[in-house]
Amino acid sequence: MSKHQPHKSFGFVEFLWRLLAALALVLASYNPAGFSYFHWVRHALTADGLGAIHFFVAAIILIGWTVFLIATSRSLGLLGTVLGAALVGTALWLLTDIGLIRAHSATAFAWLALIAIAVLLAIGLSWAHIWRRLSGQLEVDETDA
Repeated sequence: MSKHQPHKSFGFVEFLWRLLAALALVLASYNPAGFSYFHWVRHALTADGLGAIHFFVAAIILIGWTVFLIATSRSLGLLGTVLGAALVGTALWLLTDIGLIRAHSATAFAWLALIAIAVLLAIGLSWAHIWRRLSGQLEVDETDA
């Protein structure tokens, strides 16, 4: 007789944690404020050069991007990713159109684009849970044994 453990509940708070992780990854990689891995490496290249710490942090960031991109790709697929990007993009457009947010400069637009990427990654990381809540069906990846 096998014991089935109940699935952990997935709600808004769990999605927010994924969104915060995605935002941390995206904004640590690059942001218009100038405090990012991109800016750090660019400064190192013009100063004393790259060191072991730069490559170590690059490996951590690369691992983060790999986890988020593979999860998004597997859960949403190409069509889902395109539709998700369209949804996030048009939502930002709508919020701009009705005056809730302002994209009055290239910097403001860059911040909005980075946030949109993080939202899309968070949706991709959360989609299996969201799908289970919406449909009642559990989504499982097929693997060859």
